[in-house]
Amino acid sequence: MNLTLQTQLTLQPLYIRKDQKHYIVEDVSSGDFFEMPQVCIDAIELINQGVSLEQIEVQLKTQYPNETIDMVDFVAQLLELNLVKEVDGETIEIQENRYIEKGFTWIPTFVGRFFFNKFTNKIYAVLFTLNLLFFILNPQLFPSYKDVFIFETVMPSLLLYMGVSLVLVLIHEFGHILAVRSYNLPAKLGVGHRLFLVVFETDLTPAWKLSSKQRNILYFGGMCFDQLLLFIALSLQLFFDVGHGIVLGILGLVVLDVFIRTIYQCCFYMKTDLYYFFENFTGCYNVMENGRERLRKWLPFIKGSSTTEAFEGEDKVIKFYSIFYITGILLTCCLFIFYFIPQTIHAYIRVLPGFLEPINDPVFWDATVFTGQSLLILGLLMYSWKKNRAENY
Repeated sequence: MNLTLQTQLTLQPLYIRKDQKHYIVEDVSSGDFFEMPQVCIDAIELINQGVSLEQIEVQLKTQYPNETIDMVDFVAQLLELNLVKEVDGETIEIQENRYIEKGFTWIPTFVGRFFFNKFTNKIYAVLFTLNLLFFILNPQLFPSYKDVFIFETVMPSLLLYMGVSLVLVLIHEFGHILAVRSYNLPAKLGVGHRLFLVVFETDLTPAWKLSSKQRNILYFGGMCFDQLLLFIALSLQLFFDVGHGIVLGILGLVVLDVFIRTIYQCCFYMKTDLYYFFENFTGCYNVMENGRERLRKWLPFIKGSSTTEAFEGEDKVIKFYSIFYITGILLTCCLFIFYFIPQTIHAYIRVLPGFLEPINDPVFWDATVFTGQSLLILGLLMYSWKKNRAENY
């Protein structure tokens, strides 16, 4: 398509809202969101007023003498973002976005507001502080990798852990969902992965309809429920005596799972809930991509992205994020050293001899089922990685 300064445009219906530093532009027909600076917003408004591209370019060059103004290039970018409806009277064919779904709208808004309001939000913050005090005053409550192995055989222990973990993950995601519903917005639950862990993920795209402060509630929704569960589990561990072995074992699983998930939230090299809060707090919404590109100069193994460009004034935030990025990698290494590797070694040491036992021996089946479970998780991870790679390309 040949674009010139004489090209006439009609844009898609757009909703523009001021954010912390720049503007959030919503494509009303697709539900996509974009961050743009003031100069782009002025250009869009002039296009919608029917001003020619040539006149817009002249006006903006006068208004923004320090900016590089190229309206033809800007229109080309709008076309790439599917924000143009017509060019010189010719309709642009755009694949309809498929995101606008009414997910979980059967949950009444008042239910979401029951769990997330000005009062309960303060309670969640208090619970986080109390949980820290629990660990400081009662070091024996700190989770160990051996907390996974409740029973004599490995597989029943792991199956119980998987069941507990699945329930806790769903509760975490429903924290996000209820936070979304508290603003009467739809939510969508999907499947993804964090390193080698298969996880559920709540699509928080509708959060861009809200103000920066309101978005924080959506990002912290899952962690708020985590802290509530952790507080309950730690309190009950102090209440029950050693005679309640199974009960204490399950409570230990809850503490271990929530603890590991909380550490993961601090791994800023992944897009965790805390990462999105960091983005939202700083107003730099491509800080991971720009941070990786910077870190590649010293750490070539880090995958970078040249498709994003930092806005003016974001350089300090990107440098600060790089510290969090490296810290997150170190935290992950600590999890492997103190939890995952010892758990894996301990499990295989206990189950592998079972293959030498007769087929009618429960120990043999413990080893068989454990190995099958490992292959199943590996298959799910490969599917998740393949899906993620396909979406990126």
